[in-house]
Amino acid sequence: MTASRVLVLNSGSSSVKYQLLDMADRSRLAVGLVERIGEETSRLVHEPLTGPAGGKREQLGPIADHEAALKAVAAELAADGMGLDSPELAAVGHRVVHGGTRFTQPTVIDDEVLAEIRNLIPLAPLHNPANVTGIEVARSLRADLPQVAVFDTAFHSTMPEYVARYAIDAATADAYSIRRYGFHGTSHAYVSRATAALLGRPVEDVNVIVLHLGNGASASAVRGGVCVETSMGLTPLEGLVMGTRSGDLDPAVVFHLARVGGLSVDEIDSLLNKKSGLLGMCGDNDMREVLRRAGEGDEAASLAFAAYVHRLKKYIGAYSAVLGRVDAVAFTAGVGENAHQVREAALDGLAELGLALDLQANAARSPEPRLVSAEYARVAVAVVPTDEELEIATQAYALVTQ
Repeated sequence: MTASRVLVLNSGSSSVKYQLLDMADRSRLAVGLVERIGEETSRLVHEPLTGPAGGKREQLGPIADHEAALKAVAAELAADGMGLDSPELAAVGHRVVHGGTRFTQPTVIDDEVLAEIRNLIPLAPLHNPANVTGIEVARSLRADLPQVAVFDTAFHSTMPEYVARYAIDAATADAYSIRRYGFHGTSHAYVSRATAALLGRPVEDVNVIVLHLGNGASASAVRGGVCVETSMGLTPLEGLVMGTRSGDLDPAVVFHLARVGGLSVDEIDSLLNKKSGLLGMCGDNDMREVLRRAGEGDEAASLAFAAYVHRLKKYIGAYSAVLGRVDAVAFTAGVGENAHQVREAALDGLAELGLALDLQANAARSPEPRLVSAEYARVAVAVVPTDEELEIATQAYALVTQ
């Protein structure tokens, strides 16, 4: 029996999302989520997508830690005949947010690699610790199975040095690993390739601007399948206006808040990451609610939406200049895939860049990748549902079967 299954784990600080995929036909066998780990109100939702078991199952009650969570996941999979001891399981693929400059490809995890991921925690203090915990527990549950780390930053490691470098003292930058890393890399990689496929062209021949718009949001300029620029930087704070993050900001705002406002570093960090963006401007970080309120004439929501769209336009224009020739602009993630008003507003007035929408196609809902540009438009506009789990599984499986 050929091992063709990959379990994908995305371990957060208090949650574990997982999917089991069969790479023989790229199908999903099971999906699930453990949330509120460490609380009395922990919840596990498991859904087998194949076989006689069928139906979504839910467990409520305390799950003490990530080890207990992954053991519960393993038990649910085993109940469907797809346990961690299955000979059909080829690997576990782990989403790891930050790979620094060392990890630019998917990597089989050993003790040395795990130590390096721990060393990167200062660059991603909210994410890498949970990623490390998930890896440690998975390794303890199935020590003989290849564990593969797939890094959010890896796809962006191809940016030229003059793009990745900030214009600060070089010795200081090197001492503290300060540079643009970029994030959402698995999504940008998947969507850029899927867009080329949608156009019926080899990925090497396609230049695409990818707009990953969720609560976190980022843009990338991808030339022939290779990232040459992205909006997020040292951290996921830089770039677009997001749900709770400010995006681009004059660095002196931080000094002003400290000197004049008396805010601590931690307070400023919380302000810019958790209390800014759409939430900071109008009190809502859900784009559906922002659109509803703006439609009813709410001034704060209208201003927040206008700021969100304006930043998008700036990046589309900038990345058009960076690429020189743009074949497609691709919208993805929760807002990008579902908010047709965002797509329409972001591209309004960009006819000189070759961008024009078919308004009827743009307003139609569909779970499938599709083109929503006008027939006469020089640049295609695509809506491509992202699939980060499939991308992680694909990269992990390719590595362990080499």
